[in-house]
Amino acid sequence: MSSDPVMRKRWRRFRANRRAWWSLWLLAALYGMGLAAELICNDRPLYVRYNGRSFFPVFKFYPEHTFVPGGTANRPDYRELQQRGLFSQNGNCIIFPPVPYSPYESLAPDSLPSANQIVLTLKIVPQVGSVDVFPDGTIARGVAAGQFFATADHAVSGLCLTNYWILPPAFRTALDQRFSNAAAPSLYVESRSRAEPSRTVTISLSRFTPRPNPPPTARIIFRSSLEKPRHHRLVFDSEGRIQTPRAEIWKILTADQRMQLGNLARQAAQTGSAETQLVIARQPYHALAEKPAIRWPHPPVRGHWLGIDSAGRDVFARILYGLRTSLTFGLLLVIASLVIGSLIGALQGYYAGMVDITAQRLIEIWSALPFLYVMILLGSIFGPSFALLLLCYGIFNWITISYYMRAEFLRLRHMPFVEAAICMGVPPRRVIRRHILPNALTPIITLSPFALVGAIESLAALDYLGFGLPPPAPSWGELLQQAQQFRWAWWLILYPSLALFVVILLGVFLGEGIRDAFDPKPFSKIE
Repeated sequence: MSSDPVMRKRWRRFRANRRAWWSLWLLAALYGMGLAAELICNDRPLYVRYNGRSFFPVFKFYPEHTFVPGGTANRPDYRELQQRGLFSQNGNCIIFPPVPYSPYESLAPDSLPSANQIVLTLKIVPQVGSVDVFPDGTIARGVAAGQFFATADHAVSGLCLTNYWILPPAFRTALDQRFSNAAAPSLYVESRSRAEPSRTVTISLSRFTPRPNPPPTARIIFRSSLEKPRHHRLVFDSEGRIQTPRAEIWKILTADQRMQLGNLARQAAQTGSAETQLVIARQPYHALAEKPAIRWPHPPVRGHWLGIDSAGRDVFARILYGLRTSLTFGLLLVIASLVIGSLIGALQGYYAGMVDITAQRLIEIWSALPFLYVMILLGSIFGPSFALLLLCYGIFNWITISYYMRAEFLRLRHMPFVEAAICMGVPPRRVIRRHILPNALTPIITLSPFALVGAIESLAALDYLGFGLPPPAPSWGELLQQAQQFRWAWWLILYPSLALFVVILLGVFLGEGIRDAFDPKPFSKIE
């Protein structure tokens, strides 16, 4: 590039495209993170200092008896050793990666922060009562209506309704219709308390049909007006300590009520659930404390910011390792396709004639083979693996590259500089390698980023269908396949799709930048 003025011009043109330039660096940074995934997400420590010695478990295997006398020859559980306190004395220490979870590690439900939490739900219990009133508003009898008149239920009789509640004109008219024995529809209105104007209730009258004699009384049903929110959620720990002290309902509770709810949470921590009734600001509530059951997949929580999949594995770790797998697969497939396709296309285009016709017919026959069936057949014989998947894609993916290379060689073989080299006695191998191939690489180079994007999409599609990498290999398509089974698990849909979208978008931007840089006829927009 430093000696070729044409390549320098193309490089400057590519750098001028800021979107493509930054896409290149972002793709390189993401791939670098994928290659260093063990240093970012791993259940093995980066560094261990024990009894004056240094260990690097992320790079080397150490048996359990290295740290525990009488231990086994298997790999130790470093988190368990840390909890024992082996690395909290005598200058010992242990340093884990930023995300101390492996993509293959199934988490224990007790390890989640929410495992020791108690969720207490306060639900408003609607207040309902009824009174029978005379035409002058005197209450003849009442049923569960004392709460609406600040008295006992049996003491409601004889009270005057209008002394306690303001009746809207429409409601008074409806009462008069019933006492005059006239047909009237059902009615629901809101009434305000005379003693407390801020307190409202819903009063209703049922539909009335005329009778032989006018009714002596009319029945009015009272319902408490429920203000939003009707449900309140409080979180306690297993010892009954509040974890959400800023909740609005918690601020209006008395000290005795807070203690009562704390005791309810402690009871739920032992039995799984507990419930009680209490009155808050003259409003009855039903309190239900439950210890939530941990199930997979689990939504994002502290320490697992992208959630947990259906097997109890950290989604971020699987996405990061899946990024490395996808980009490595795409790069290897593109390189293999370029090498095979360029070689076969070069031989076809340079020798032409019967060589070209025979090779072209064989390629057409080969391209007619059903790729998916071949993939399923070989997978059933040899078992699914990364190498087999790369091989199956590689033996089919080079065909398009050979078409481009064949066309370029057919065009360039009649150029004057090629004919001059042949007349000078330059051997065919050198003519192809030194004179034609460098000039035929332009369409191949511009096609490479789009081929990389296609390879990543194909791998994700095969993993989604179940014909890709063998489990438990981390893969974006496998996460999306889980999302198909658990459609309520939005984190299994959002984050793998977002990762796939970002990588494909960066690849497309990079491909557009390379295509514009190699275009000998740059265009301009005229307005």
